[in-house]
Amino acid sequence: MWHVIAKALLAGAMIAAIAEIGRRLPTVAALVAALPLVSVLGMIFLWHSRPDRENMAVHAEATFWYVLPSLPMFLIIPALLRGGWSFWLALGAGIAVTVILYLAMMHLGPRLGLRL
Repeated sequence: MWHVIAKALLAGAMIAAIAEIGRRLPTVAALVAALPLVSVLGMIFLWHSRPDRENMAVHAEATFWYVLPSLPMFLIIPALLRGGWSFWLALGAGIAVTVILYLAMMHLGPRLGLRL
């Protein structure tokens, strides 16, 4: 149980660090947020609990395909904010589009031969 708590604290510390950096240096915080730290830590934790090469390969490849549908959100939100939308509406719209794109990826990916 302690390892679950440690993982949660680490993830929380990363998010808090990004928020603090973003108050002063928003582009640096964006760079830190864009680093695949969570994915790398997830792979380390997964490897520790199940050191299986094929399982890790499937996980890493699926992560790639699931990152793609999340990318438009990072263009939609700034466009909506610059268009006068409130932060919460812009965020909600970005999340809604991302969910739709995730569902599309889950539906179409296997049909295209992707292991998701």
